[in-house]
Amino acid sequence: MARLTLTTFLSLDGVMQAPGGRDEDRSDGFDYGGWLVPFADEDMGRFVNEVFDRADAFLLGRRTYEIFASYWPQVTDPDDPIASRLNDLPKYVVSRTLDKAEWNNSHLVEGDIAEVVARLKEGPGREIQVHGSARLAQGLIAHGLVDELNLLVFPVFLGKGRRLFPEGGSPTAYELTGHRTTSTGATVQTYRPAGPAEFGTFGLPE
Repeated sequence: MARLTLTTFLSLDGVMQAPGGRDEDRSDGFDYGGWLVPFADEDMGRFVNEVFDRADAFLLGRRTYEIFASYWPQVTDPDDPIASRLNDLPKYVVSRTLDKAEWNNSHLVEGDIAEVVARLKEGPGREIQVHGSARLAQGLIAHGLVDELNLLVFPVFLGKGRRLFPEGGSPTAYELTGHRTTSTGATVQTYRPAGPAEFGTFGLPE
């Protein structure tokens, strides 16, 4: 049974919008696109390659799908560890507005997201991966459907933009299963859900 994993780039204040380019996503007046680029290095690339090496399929929101579909088919090097997988492996696209998905091996999915994820997990493979896809990611987290989070946090504060973690959903504790830092000061943190969040109070000594 496959796992659903989510990998995303975050600013210090939790923004995930448009990390890779000035015009990647200007929705809601966001004009700080490309904030990740100054911090990209070999350490980041090595981790991202490791993630993609485990992929057997991708689950993407409409905007991320369109961004990827406009870029990655132009990268035709069969030895590129990211392009080769994105171009060849199945891509399941969650959208209410698209009526077709023309990128190779792409499939529109409809219906309740929990049912969609359950159906995909029943198939063979190691990981169904979500990259970017802010609104989709928020829904998956809120419904407790993500088996693993890979958070790459970069040392920059933006002050506005679409954030990863949603309002609502069940409070959940996570277990840190891996961590590393990059040469430019980013941290890579891998978490798995560990059950309901617990709460307490620091009391005064008796």
